[in-house]
Amino acid sequence: MTNYNWGIIGLGEIAHQFAAGFQQEQSVLKAVASRSADKAKHFAEAYQIPDYYGSYEELLADETIDVIYISVPNKQHIAHILSALKAGKHVLCEKAITMNSEELLEAVKLAEKKHLILAEAMTIFNMPLYTELKRLIDTGKFGKLKMIQAPFGSYKEPDPKNRFFNPDLAGGALLDIGTYAVSFARWFMTEQPFVAASVMQPFSTGVDEQSVTILQNKKQEMAAVTLSFQSKAPKVGIVSFENAYITIEDYPRADLAKIHFNDGTVETIVSGDTSQALNYEISNMIAAISGDQPNRSLFMTIDTIDLLDQIQQKWAQQ
Repeated sequence: MTNYNWGIIGLGEIAHQFAAGFQQEQSVLKAVASRSADKAKHFAEAYQIPDYYGSYEELLADETIDVIYISVPNKQHIAHILSALKAGKHVLCEKAITMNSEELLEAVKLAEKKHLILAEAMTIFNMPLYTELKRLIDTGKFGKLKMIQAPFGSYKEPDPKNRFFNPDLAGGALLDIGTYAVSFARWFMTEQPFVAASVMQPFSTGVDEQSVTILQNKKQEMAAVTLSFQSKAPKVGIVSFENAYITIEDYPRADLAKIHFNDGTVETIVSGDTSQALNYEISNMIAAISGDQPNRSLFMTIDTIDLLDQIQQKWAQQ
C-alpha cells in the first residue's frame, strides 16, 4: 500500500478543519507552510504535523511531499496551483478553484503535461450521498429531470474591508457560496447548461451582494440559483422530476435526502457522514492519484467555472 504525504499552503479557517479531521490510511499530513514561520509552527504543533515552513517555496522544494492542499484566498489560487504542479506535486485546491476558465484551462493543461492530478475541494462532488442519488436517478424511476432550486443565503457583516466584500480579495457571493449552488445544479443536470438569465445587486464596493440566475440546457432542464450575502436562507436544494422530487437540507455537506413521490410516499436516503466531508475529498483524490478511479469530478469543475464566467458576463451587460 502506497502512502502519500500531504502539505498545506494557506492556514486559514478551512485549513484548520482539514487538518483537524484528517483521517486516512494511505495518507499522512506531513507539512504546512505560511509566510509566517511562527504561524506555521503553531499550526503544526496544534495538529501534530511533523514539518513546517515559513515560505511556500520551501514546502514545494520538499521532495517527500506528494500532494498539496491549497486554501489561500481565491485570487491567489492559480499562482499556487501552477507553482505546485511545476514542482511535481498533485494538487487539491479549495473552491472556487480558479477565478475563471482561462486560468483553469492553463492549470489543467499543465497537470496533464506533468501527469499529475488536479482537483477542486468541492464537497458536493465528493459526498457519497450525491453518488447514490445519481445512481437512483439513473434507474429512471423518477422520470425526466425538470427543475432544480439551489438557494444559498448567508448574512455577512457589511464591512468593505473583509474578504466577503473586498474586490481585491475576490469578494462577492458568487465565488464564495455561489460555487456550491452552481455545482449542485450542474451535478444533477444531464448535460452542461447555459446561463439563460442573471441579475445581480452589487454591494457598495461593487462586488455581488445578491443575485438570481436561471440555467437551462438543450434538454429543457432548468435550475434557479439564488444567492445573498445580506440575508440568511435555508440551504435546501430541490431536484424535481416528472414522478418525484428530492429535497436535500444543508446540501453542501449533506448525508441525507428525502424523495417525495407523486403518490405522497416519502423515501429517506442516507449515505456518508457530514462530519467526514473533507476526508471524502482526500480519499477520492488519493484514488485518482493511485489510478483506482478516474479524476471524475474535474469535468464538473470545468463546467461550473464556465458557468460562473457566463454569469459574470451577464452582469457586465446590465
